[in-house]
Amino acid sequence: MPYEVELKYPVNDAADLESRIEALEPERTMVREEFDVYFSHPARDFSQTDEALRMRRVGQRCSLTYKGPKIDTTSKTRREIDLSLPPGLRMFDEWAELLSALGFQPVAEVKKLRRKLWIKWRELPVEISLDHVEGVGRFVELETLAEEEDVPAARAKLEELAAYLGLKNSERRSYLELLLERRRRRGD
Repeated sequence: MPYEVELKYPVNDAADLESRIEALEPERTMVREEFDVYFSHPARDFSQTDEALRMRRVGQRCSLTYKGPKIDTTSKTRREIDLSLPPGLRMFDEWAELLSALGFQPVAEVKKLRRKLWIKWRELPVEISLDHVEGVGRFVELETLAEEEDVPAARAKLEELAAYLGLKNSERRSYLELLLERRRRRGD
């Protein structure tokens, strides 16, 4: 099973970043709203094991995703299992109820506006996500898939792309971690 190789950066100047991306002639999609609910495990602390269980809804599409621990100290590379669920808000709620009945409890909701673009960088297919995360801010994610033995080369190419785009201060924490940290600082 391939690994998701991902780098994420805060965005300070969205217009400059978008101009640099446009020069790469990306394939694009429309902006979409993503609604994520993250769950805690009944028997282990995902914040300690660096794992996550997430349900996502985009319009009527729903999915359930397990994210394994990050495998290095510089990127967000990890094994990810993403399963499609039946469509619709009712099904989303029913799956959340099933997880709760099994002992998984909702931790937080993460809402974001996301625009996806696809490019080829040094023969590597790259998905670029321009994100505005409610309560967290603006970020860009650079992502590709790679077999385990190809992860270092894929990560190096993503780092080259990040440098070309003028991105700095890679962020390894998830949007969930950033959101929970900001809530703790505010005393929520």
